[in-house]
Amino acid sequence: MTLVVVMADDGIAFDGRTKDQAPLGGAETAFAELAEALAARGHKVGAYTRCAQPIAWKGVDWIPLDTGVPEEADLYIANRSWKLILSCRQAKRAVFWIHNPARYLLKFRYQWRLLKRRPPIVFSGPNHRSTYPSWGAGGGRPIIPYGISAPFLGALERSEAPPPRAVFLSNPLRSLDWLLDLWGSRIAPAVAGAELHVFGGAAVYGDAAAAKSDRALPVMERARAMAQLGVRVRGPLGKSELAAELAKMRLFLYRGDVGETFCNAAAETQAMGVPGVVENIACMSERIRDGATGFVVAGADDFAAHAIRLLRDDALWLEHHRNCLKLQRSWTWARAAVEFERLK
Repeated sequence: MTLVVVMADDGIAFDGRTKDQAPLGGAETAFAELAEALAARGHKVGAYTRCAQPIAWKGVDWIPLDTGVPEEADLYIANRSWKLILSCRQAKRAVFWIHNPARYLLKFRYQWRLLKRRPPIVFSGPNHRSTYPSWGAGGGRPIIPYGISAPFLGALERSEAPPPRAVFLSNPLRSLDWLLDLWGSRIAPAVAGAELHVFGGAAVYGDAAAAKSDRALPVMERARAMAQLGVRVRGPLGKSELAAELAKMRLFLYRGDVGETFCNAAAETQAMGVPGVVENIACMSERIRDGATGFVVAGADDFAAHAIRLLRDDALWLEHHRNCLKLQRSWTWARAAVEFERLK
């Protein structure tokens, strides 16, 4: 059955082209991917964001939010903003989709709206759902993980391990400084020719980038100063370009962050066949299968030891690489779209 789907986001300016042509943050990417997946399933999808002008892109009508959200829809998906919870008042079904740890929903401006409309609140995993108390307002608490974007689903199984290239893909403020400490003192000295490629940067935050860039600048300057230790600062890339680069990488390194609720970087590298080493923080154990597609560790010493193992041991790496390809790329945006269709 064809549904009329209205989706709304009140954050940075973006549309469907942004995801395909430039770096974009995780929540915005998820919004665009879901819109396209719903359209691909035959639904009529209108995506209302801070985009500059209306466009049609991959079956989705992108419309400036300032023109107003329609009053009617079969399914209305309000994305993260309290201002959107009560919009599309005559929608047959309304859901509220969030992307950050959920205690901010306990603010009065969220609670009274969630109490009035009682929409299901969509979480991306068990850890994410645990950040919202059972007594909080709203409807159900469904878990729908992010899908894996198409550019990361085509990696082929390797017969030989690649050179010792590790990759960092997150916000530099999320423990890149910590990783650089370990890289310089422990990992690089133990692995001949090891490189750490840093693709993180502020560009993914669009109009909000300036403040984050100022705070991240000292960390990025430190990374650039470590070129003699194999650190390569690359900057953020669009999805297709990033997938091509990940095909050359051997290991994903990321401590994790309490603010992570899904971690696209971990999911995408796993789907590409790149094992990871992470700490057991927030959702990271939901992304990496400990001992099979990488390691979920406790503390800096354990982190460094397992990173060195995967960078040096070709047989171990090939085992984890094959497990990544076999186990970590079955959840697509098409499957996520089906779960959104089923929400009541």
